[in-house]
Amino acid sequence: MSVSPGDAQDLAKTTFQRYEQHINPGMAQLVKFMGFEGVEVRSEGCYVYTSDGECFLDCLGGPGVFSFGHNPEAITARVHEQLDLMPLSSHLLLNPVAAELAERLARITPGDLQFTFFCNSGAEAVEGALKAARAYTGRAGFVSTIGGYHGKTFGALSATAREVYRTAFEPLVPGFTHVSYGDAEALADAVDEETAAVIVEPIQGEGGIIIPPDGYLTRAREICDETGALLIADEIQTGLGRTGMTWCCDWEDVVPDIMTMGKALGGGVMPLGAFIARAEVWSIFEENPYVHTSTFGGNPLACAAGLAALQTLQEQNLAEAAAQRGEQLLRGLNEAAAKHEEMVTEVRGRGLLVGVEFTHEDIAGLVIAGLSGRKVLAAYGLNNPGTLRLAPPLIISSEQVDEVVEAFADALSSTAAMLEL
Repeated sequence: MSVSPGDAQDLAKTTFQRYEQHINPGMAQLVKFMGFEGVEVRSEGCYVYTSDGECFLDCLGGPGVFSFGHNPEAITARVHEQLDLMPLSSHLLLNPVAAELAERLARITPGDLQFTFFCNSGAEAVEGALKAARAYTGRAGFVSTIGGYHGKTFGALSATAREVYRTAFEPLVPGFTHVSYGDAEALADAVDEETAAVIVEPIQGEGGIIIPPDGYLTRAREICDETGALLIADEIQTGLGRTGMTWCCDWEDVVPDIMTMGKALGGGVMPLGAFIARAEVWSIFEENPYVHTSTFGGNPLACAAGLAALQTLQEQNLAEAAAQRGEQLLRGLNEAAAKHEEMVTEVRGRGLLVGVEFTHEDIAGLVIAGLSGRKVLAAYGLNNPGTLRLAPPLIISSEQVDEVVEAFADALSSTAAMLEL
């Protein structure tokens, strides 16, 4: 989309007004505060282009949606092909595109995970996983973690532990207990014979890129086995190569009973979420195959994008690329942060899921604004506004990582000067 300077100004003004009047006034004000004058009109690879001609290196990525880059040709081509054939399913006849994608997922997910339910988002995947756990176990309780994030629908929000998102909607779904993340002893104390499932992120994303102690997932698996509870691994943000393995569970060779996925599953082209489970859990569908449904879930268009995404992940060795570029990014960020210890508490991450924790959340906001001024898009964790989160496309080049590090170092120095630190 190419627009003249005058048209660009009109488009931006009209878009801001429409957000203020018809979508989200608070979001419009926040974007203005961050200094964005244009609106996004085109994207490609690692870049987003705005109506006023600016070009931003996207290190937020959706977050985590654009693992294969923006507008990836191999994936969009597959979607265009499917669009000409059949975009949506009748829901009465069987869908061969969804069937093929489910088979592919069974091949690449951990252990004996076998059956997949397709939906439209990660939050929907969590909702389905929670329902499946209750139906299969006959139990009502769930244990999740403080700082965890699983979505904002009622069930998913009940598992999410940040009051700013919960208070206005209480009472939420009963039966949820929250324990400290990474504390296996606290987890063991909370899980009992009334627990249907433990739901946990292998690495907390919105919580601030929190990596648990080695062996935490393994111990969670043992606790669930000892009590008869199911283990739900939320891989919505950490899956599909993001952390340097196909799935973050692979770092400990842990096989959950149910695994949720979303974000990058649709290749950055189509909305697509899913949960996959062991065969015994799927017994809930035997008596009533319509016990849980989704009108648009598993539609041929989205599943075509998912098939192309899995093919791209494997053919381009993107998990390995994430590990390599992630090491480079962590190294560069740590070198820059070492010069500003009065502002930076820690740089941490795995693969291309990286967080920078600051001594105060206001500093995080200033650095994020500094990055945007240097044409790098980033954001803070929704459950941890004091931590800058970086989740660039897995196709990011070595040269582009260097650009990000340079922009970060400059933004840190400018912030320090502004605050006279």
